[in-house]
Amino acid sequence: MKPVGLISMAVLLLLGTVASTYAQQEQQQEDKSQKHEQKAKPEKQQEAKPQKQEEQQAKGQQEQEEKQKQESKSARQEQQQETKPQKQEQQREKGQQKQQQANQPSQKEQHQQRGEQQAAWEGHRAHNWKSEHRDWQQRGGYNGYRIPEDRYRGNFGPSHAFRIYSYPVVVVGGYPRFQYGGFWFSVVDPWPEYWSDDWYDNDDVYIEYYGDGYYLYNRRYPEDRIAIIVSVN
Repeated sequence: MKPVGLISMAVLLLLGTVASTYAQQEQQQEDKSQKHEQKAKPEKQQEAKPQKQEEQQAKGQQEQEEKQKQESKSARQEQQQETKPQKQEQQREKGQQKQQQANQPSQKEQHQQRGEQQAAWEGHRAHNWKSEHRDWQQRGGYNGYRIPEDRYRGNFGPSHAFRIYSYPVVVVGGYPRFQYGGFWFSVVDPWPEYWSDDWYDNDDVYIEYYGDGYYLYNRRYPEDRIAIIVSVN
């Protein structure tokens, strides 16, 4: 074999060895890079995991705060709904008290009224009430004005007692006539002789529809009922 051929073969072998060595180095470098990436990936995952947990925790805390706000808002609304009728009731009662105070006469007017009422009632006292009294059945039935049911419930009956001296009293047709609850009441029965002289001043009375007509009752003498006639003017 010629020397030139030997040299060519040696060069080719050398080049092959160099290429093989270079390929091995590149493969090793690539393996190192893959290992580094694989090693770095879990580290990144480990870093991302706490961040995700913090985000979830922050989100959960925000949702909890929103829920508490909604619950607090609902509780306030319920409390407002509960207190609203109470305030309305208190305002209504206050208005009624003011109206009652406005209707109460002054001391001077009360003194004058007592004198007028004493004269009105004194001439209508019975000598023997048991024999002089007549109920509406004995009188042939009640034919006067009838109080509407809603107004009757609001102002009349045993739970709505009052004292007559606080209200206007006049004598019409020989009978005492007083005003109460927006109506006039004529007392057609005499009042019992055993009642106190100033019963209209000190005794609590009330008006009730009983059986066949309207009657005036005195709480000191609950068995006695005085026949009365209702009118609007």
